Amino acid sequence: MPKRILVVEDNDLNRKLFCDVLKANGYEVVPVADGQNVVPTALKFKPHLVIMDIQLPNVSGLELIAEFKRDKALAETPVLAVTAYAGKGDEDRIRGAGAVDYLAKPVSIGPFMAAITRLLGDEQRERA
Repeated sequence: MPKRILVVEDNDLNRKLFCDVLKANGYEVVPVADGQNVVPTALKFKPHLVIMDIQLPNVSGLELIAEFKRDKALAETPVLAVTAYAGKGDEDRIRGAGAVDYLAKPVSIGPFMAAITRLLGDEQRERA
């Protein structure tokens, strides 16, 4: 049974890239472009991991991460935050909101997949 990953990204090209790479590595993926649909989609999909863009229209990725942490059904789901705006103190704020890891855009595929593998505990994938 493949592990499920929710990809929250408003940029079409980034969302497609993340989803294509994850699917090629055997994960089941559901993309979400609109931050307002994230929590209902996550509750239905029950992801093992969430990749969360921080800069979303209508709602901040930080707010969504905090909302996940308050919801009993989603609180234990690890969140990998990605953002193009990596300023001083941003990583601390993002981790403080509840993200377990953080990548700055542009994201390289190697570090991206290493983070996914580490967060999902897929050590066998790293050796493959």
